[in-house]
Amino acid sequence: MTFHPDTLPVLKGKVFIVTGGNSGIGYYTVSHLAEHGAHVYMCARSPKKGTEAIRNIKKMHPSANIDLLQMDLMDLTSVVAAAKLFITLETTLHGLVNNAGIMATPFEMTKDGYEAQWQTNYLSHWVLTEHLLPLMLQTSKTLSPGSVRIVNLTSSGHLSAPKGGINFDDLSLKDSGPWSRYGQSKLANILHTKTLQNSYGPGSPSAQNGGGEIWVSSVHPGVVDTNLATSVEESGTGISSLLSIMRMVGLIWPADKGSWNSVFCAASQDMTAEQSGAYMEIFKRFGELRCQSGAAKDEQLAERLEEWTRVAMAVVSK
Repeated sequence: MTFHPDTLPVLKGKVFIVTGGNSGIGYYTVSHLAEHGAHVYMCARSPKKGTEAIRNIKKMHPSANIDLLQMDLMDLTSVVAAAKLFITLETTLHGLVNNAGIMATPFEMTKDGYEAQWQTNYLSHWVLTEHLLPLMLQTSKTLSPGSVRIVNLTSSGHLSAPKGGINFDDLSLKDSGPWSRYGQSKLANILHTKTLQNSYGPGSPSAQNGGGEIWVSSVHPGVVDTNLATSVEESGTGISSLLSIMRMVGLIWPADKGSWNSVFCAASQDMTAEQSGAYMEIFKRFGELRCQSGAAKDEQLAERLEEWTRVAMAVVSK
């Protein structure tokens, strides 16, 4: 498949949310969508950094329509507040790109009582999506299929998830390494996509019964030159050495190209209904892991994760 953001249609009148939009892949995702006329809400933890990022994009694209939506994924209350604020500001939502994430960080528990990678990469995005789903479904009812989409950023790093995929007995994985915790959170992103596809994607009961249709994707962006990769390189682990070598021989995408997968799945007119629900990596490249683990294809595991999450997040998802 070939794709370039220049082929995007005119997006004027469409509204998107991109988490982690002030840097890396998220920054260029916001930029490409706004360049083509979309009204984009950039989610950022730091208002200062978010405002600066918006200013920089507008230097390149003066007509860009971008607003800041302050959100701290390490604080579920902040996520809920941001979602509720957005709903007071807009009557439609055409695209949600759950982009923000942390990778292979030292063990840390959030104020909500969850391991940091598990909450940042998965739980907070589940809560955000849950709050925005009614508006997205309503938006889709009067539009053609594929007009409303959700993109979950995942990674081939999901292959490092613990045995069985999700350790429900110890979701913090305190005694495991940072890559195992990262893998579990990224696997959860894929399983979440599977659940959304079954519930709202093409052919779902919602789509067939007039409840609304949403196309969903779990995107592996490839190995990309972002602050996440830089922080891992600086950690001095074996993985950091591998990343340094890949950088030297040109096997790491620049952040701009790393965003193309997300942009394609969020807004390209070339995406098809058959691709909804898929694990997407649109570029074929030597040395890139493009396979999914068995756990990533496990429908029962996806159902169990959804059940656990819905119970655990019962209060904040209201």
